[in-house]
Amino acid sequence: MSLTLQVQHSRNVLVVRLCGELDHHTAEKVRRTIETELEKGIYTHLVLNLADLEFMDSSGLGVILGRYKKVTQLGGKMMLCSIRPSIYRLMEMSGLFKILPIYEDERSAVSACGVAS
Repeated sequence: MSLTLQVQHSRNVLVVRLCGELDHHTAEKVRRTIETELEKGIYTHLVLNLADLEFMDSSGLGVILGRYKKVTQLGGKMMLCSIRPSIYRLMEMSGLFKILPIYEDERSAVSACGVAS
């Protein structure tokens, strides 16, 4: 299986929806897509919607952590939302939730960035 990304925005919040598998084969695509969007200079915050993410390995964790560092360097916030139980367990074991807040749905995550959706 592969990975598809859907990118949209709500004012200064970049919303990226991941569908499929985030692994060593697809991690670079995610990194490059998000970097390209952030380089436009119009987004302050990033929301990753993982509702349709079916699999993730350590490469995926690395991409998420790297985007977190980039967004915080730009003075923004990064939120995760709609995480499936299997992905949640991997993130929990990695300690990712100690630095990244999670939300039940996309609207809540966007609102937490200070933007009404």
